[in-house]
Amino acid sequence: MQTAKSVSLAKIIAWTWIQMVGLLVFTGGIALLYHYKLLEFTIPWLPISVIGTAVAFYVGFKNNQSYDRMWEARKIWGGIVNDSRTWGMYVDGFVSNLFADKKRPDTEIKAIKQRLIYRHIAWLYAHRSQLLVPTSWEHISQKGPVAKRARYYQRKFGVGLVDDEYTRTELKHFLPPEEHDRLVANVNTATQIINEQSRDLQKLREQDLIEDFRHMEMANILKSFYTLQGKNERIKKFPLPRQYANMSRIFVWIFIFMLPFSMMPELMKISTGVFWLSIPVTALIGWVYVMMELVGDYSENPFQGMANDIPMLSLCRVIEIDLREMLGETDLPPSVEAKNDILM
Repeated sequence: MQTAKSVSLAKIIAWTWIQMVGLLVFTGGIALLYHYKLLEFTIPWLPISVIGTAVAFYVGFKNNQSYDRMWEARKIWGGIVNDSRTWGMYVDGFVSNLFADKKRPDTEIKAIKQRLIYRHIAWLYAHRSQLLVPTSWEHISQKGPVAKRARYYQRKFGVGLVDDEYTRTELKHFLPPEEHDRLVANVNTATQIINEQSRDLQKLREQDLIEDFRHMEMANILKSFYTLQGKNERIKKFPLPRQYANMSRIFVWIFIFMLPFSMMPELMKISTGVFWLSIPVTALIGWVYVMMELVGDYSENPFQGMANDIPMLSLCRVIEIDLREMLGETDLPPSVEAKNDILM
């Protein structure tokens, strides 16, 4: 997530300099052909303007859908934050000797609470890690320069800004060794962690450390975690339909390809100086359309480890701090801070 009030010119250039150079070379080549009378083909301005308007509407629709996917993902993670705090409150307030015939020592009650809280923190980091696994349609999974640029964006404007190594071993800090090895071996570790919580609640009910009502309330929170996890997985595993995601790119490049054949002949009629000025002007118009396409293209997947991502690591850390404070702990990890105006 970008935290600056505005995106700096340096970042814009770093993000789109390849497209800038390509547009300048293309429009400059067309200008030379017209200048030396090697090309006299002209496209009337009216169809170009109609195509440009249609393309703008189409790309605008794609950007709206991309924003909806990103905003929905943020609302889902907001639900995870809220329900996680509720889970911590329930664990802290519900697990007790109130209904038990055989009273357990306070140290054992505290250990049970810590186990339930820590297992939930493990679920958070496991869920985040699974959402960062690339899908076949994300940029990092493509071939050639697209994947190369995606790796660059991740390194300079994404997960590369934070030391992500510790999150890969985070589960070992919050799960017992036997439980960790068993759960990590599953295809969907996050799902099995929640199921492990359910099994633990059943044992607590059998020991009368919680009664039926409390058991039901805590189970409902686990159900909510499954719902929120499933919503995130839906966004991750179901892409913006390719007919919208890909056709808008094709339409943009068709418009950019046709633009010089209409603008340059018109400017050439005015004067030679204005004609040469048409190179940066035409390239600028094309760049605006390319930027609209790129904004939607890199916003449609909010879990791909780049600058436009949902700041999952920061949210996981916020929840971890809140829950561990509910346990009375004081040796807490620091909050995740933004680097280069990007919060991961």
